[in-house]
Amino acid sequence: MKKLKLMKVLNRNNHKRIYLKTPLKILFIILIAIGGLYSCSVTKYIPEDDHLYTGASLEMISDSIIKHEDALKNELETVLLPAPNKKILGLYPGLYLYYKNQKENPGFINRWLYKKLGEKPVYQSDVETYEIEKLLLNRLENRGFFYSRASSKTEEKGKKASVAYTVKIPQPYKMARYQLDTIPPPAQVEIKDLVSKTSFKEGMRFDLNNMKLERQRIDFKLKEKGYYNFDDSFLIFEADTNTYNNKRYDLFLKLKKEVPKKSIVPYKINNVNVYTSYEISDSIQTETIRYNGKNFIQKEVVFKPKYLDPFITLEADQYYSPENSKNTARRLSTIGAYKYVNIQYQEIDSLATDTLGVLESNIYLSPLNKRALRAELQLVTKSNNFSGPAFAITFSNRNLFGGGETLNTSAKVGYETQIGGANKTGKSSLELGFKNELIFPRVLFPIKINENFFKYAIPKTKMSIGANYLKRTQLYTLLSGTGLFGYMWDANRFITHDINPVSINYTELSNTTAEFDKILEDNPFLKRSFDQQFIPGLTYSFTYNGLVDVHKKHQFYLNTLFDIAGNTVGLLGKQKNADDPKTFLGLEYAQYAKVDLDLHYHLNLGKDQLIATRLFAGYGMAYGNSEVVPFVKQYFSGGPYSVRAFRIRSLGPGTYSDEEGTNDGDFFDKTGNIRLEANIEYRFPIFSFFKGAVFADAGNIWNSKENPTFNGKDKFTSNFINELGMGAGIGLRVDIQSFVIRLDLAAPFHDPSLPEGERYNFNLKAPILNFAIGYPF
Repeated sequence: MKKLKLMKVLNRNNHKRIYLKTPLKILFIILIAIGGLYSCSVTKYIPEDDHLYTGASLEMISDSIIKHEDALKNELETVLLPAPNKKILGLYPGLYLYYKNQKENPGFINRWLYKKLGEKPVYQSDVETYEIEKLLLNRLENRGFFYSRASSKTEEKGKKASVAYTVKIPQPYKMARYQLDTIPPPAQVEIKDLVSKTSFKEGMRFDLNNMKLERQRIDFKLKEKGYYNFDDSFLIFEADTNTYNNKRYDLFLKLKKEVPKKSIVPYKINNVNVYTSYEISDSIQTETIRYNGKNFIQKEVVFKPKYLDPFITLEADQYYSPENSKNTARRLSTIGAYKYVNIQYQEIDSLATDTLGVLESNIYLSPLNKRALRAELQLVTKSNNFSGPAFAITFSNRNLFGGGETLNTSAKVGYETQIGGANKTGKSSLELGFKNELIFPRVLFPIKINENFFKYAIPKTKMSIGANYLKRTQLYTLLSGTGLFGYMWDANRFITHDINPVSINYTELSNTTAEFDKILEDNPFLKRSFDQQFIPGLTYSFTYNGLVDVHKKHQFYLNTLFDIAGNTVGLLGKQKNADDPKTFLGLEYAQYAKVDLDLHYHLNLGKDQLIATRLFAGYGMAYGNSEVVPFVKQYFSGGPYSVRAFRIRSLGPGTYSDEEGTNDGDFFDKTGNIRLEANIEYRFPIFSFFKGAVFADAGNIWNSKENPTFNGKDKFTSNFINELGMGAGIGLRVDIQSFVIRLDLAAPFHDPSLPEGERYNFNLKAPILNFAIGYPF
């Protein structure tokens, strides 16, 4: 029998490719070229008996039509090594820096530039054409093109040389049959069934990569059926061409010789041991609690077994499954009480047979500190020139009731004062906040819900209550309270649901001054948005986060938020007179529906380069008891996470302009019930953890119903495109292990508040500096 054995492709990539990563580096290169390269050629440094290598070309000559020819050529070109020195505008800046540094005293700047951009020369003598030809043939054989031929020709021109490779490709070998060779039981039955479900088809071209994928598929499926010790390297393919004389072959799958017997038998789990508070140095006496077929081993009852058990999908008498192990580890890690989850298996030889192996599963859980304290210092700046510090502190108490519960208690104090602006009045504000949040890692519902329904993760129940006090001197005092009850659920690694059937907001405006009363009197819409103090509602958020696949070229993110208020209490509302708004428990309540759409698309260019785009659309509709959406639920535009060329709340609504420049009224007025924004940003590395960005933003807010205060300039119309505020800028980010400090400098080039004909003006004289934590989108 004539057989073609599979060959492993050697990747002899001993030469590193150097890529230009950022516009800043390109700028350096251009400066170097202007400063010296035009007057000095690198060719004079090339040794007399050698040539500078300028690269290689590849010509493919085939006897037949090749399917996916471009992909095959791209693969073959990857072995055309070494890569030549990089050229920019016909010059060799990296090579020039190398020769410059061969001098006795090259200088600090030259040494630094060479470290960042320099390249060692690649000469003709570095090119091993014979080895490259062997690699080309090897790649072709791995794709079924056996008996191909490869040749090369070196072309010299002055002090430079290149290589032209030619491959002559015959018709490929194609598969006639694919079948299983002799494999001992019990694995034979399982593998035979898997082979019958293969994607291999008659006439398929011989392809080593497809065969590797087939081995991995069979290994994965066998693992799911309990074959704990199996490995894809135990499988081997053999191709038999002896039966045919027209470049066809039979493909056989078989086991390698001397494969361990235990690798071809399935394993079952005998015991599941859970160490609920495991420490490596632990030598204290433990006790074992038997619950639902599992052994919970701990020093004391810290985490109650009845609450921990639903997170564990491993069970006794269950076949080994790596998927179950992953699910158990992931579900346990989402509780929030453990820093490490480690699952190990131990073979029990005394219970093993010729057809079945036995495993003991040990789950080691290392708890986080029961109590934690986090403090945060913030610096707040606003468009009305109010700035000041804020201090927040959060105390966390984990595993509060022995079921993985987490209680977060947070307090905040902030102070702002007006430190600049043409209308500086010396006003200041004091804010005090307090919030309690309790999270249960399970579903709390009047009707029992089977946790087995949630395959990926068990939903969490959250409830919170908070209060906030805001004192703005010479204006008003605002007291607000919030209450929430809802659920969070990860459906899979991409999708998250967040639903709050109970969401309550209460605000009370008091101690208003004559100045603030005048602001409300001049803007009835604003006054009405403060009148309705009670906001009972329901919110639902759906998130698809494809950005977790950081290596994918195309990445998507989608978040939709639905916020509906007043429907439930509306059934119980009372009304004194026909024209009066309804009340509940003596409180006038708001009714509105609001929907947000936030869509991100990232194009991954590789080498830490990324084009990030974002589109946001939001609409709020007041109805029933409300004429306008409450102030705290309205949209605003501008700021470090919005249109960065405009300050927070300074953009819109529509084409409105505060001609008198009254900062205080302007701060409240610039809200609306419609918001549209679009952003695009090119991100690139600079040096170490310093990253850069070039960006452009567009957006605005509008009202669906005209506010008389704005003289009709705030209403949304079909001309909204011409009413977008637009700006562009550059950014610097310090990115240390996903903790990002961001500085963005932006200037507007289209200001809708200006008269038509004057809106397009790239105002570089008044840029806006945005300081923020995290990326904008």
